[in-house]
Amino acid sequence: MARTTLTISSKNYSSWSLRGWLMAKWSGIAFDEVMVAPGDADARAEILLLSPSILVPCLTHEGLRVWDTLAIGEFLNEIAPKAGLLPKERSKRARCRSVCGEMHSGFVSLRQALPMNIKAHFPNFKIWSKAQADIERIAAIWGECLDAHGGPYLFGDISIADAMYAPVVSRFRTYDVKLAPKLKRYADGIWDLPTMAQWRQGALAEKDEIEELDVEF
Repeated sequence: MARTTLTISSKNYSSWSLRGWLMAKWSGIAFDEVMVAPGDADARAEILLLSPSILVPCLTHEGLRVWDTLAIGEFLNEIAPKAGLLPKERSKRARCRSVCGEMHSGFVSLRQALPMNIKAHFPNFKIWSKAQADIERIAAIWGECLDAHGGPYLFGDISIADAMYAPVVSRFRTYDVKLAPKLKRYADGIWDLPTMAQWRQGALAEKDEIEELDVEF
């Protein structure tokens, strides 16, 4: 049987790689990581939001290639249903897909103004108004989901929704975004997950740097 692999890029900068990697980890399947160096032209373009690269993340399972993070999440839910990456209840599942889709296709201003950079920390970072609007929308989504499902995760148990918003947790810490107590508890819970700690360890060990994302602007 062909081995299962997940192709990812920089653990410090690549938010989409983090999402796909968390989903794969939480599914419980065994997989090998294949790293695309941040210096690779396609990977660099993806990280800098210059093109929608299909290189990362990309899951290869039994010879089948699945790219796009939402497609990976849906596929993993099919092959590892006991992991519960999507809620069992139809209404919750529909809501989960909706908030994941909003993250997948929206929040452009947040992505541009607060790029993921786990190694960095910018206290009292000045956030421009369009990015602030995205932050407020994310806070509303988190609050509504936590109120509706009781936490500790967005849909009660951990799901692909938490993977989709995990890079936002990282961004909020890097750029010193203040959160209401309930939302901070959620963000801290995601940050303290063993899988997130494992990802951060890899990010901190990286030597490659992308200068465009290492400046305070």
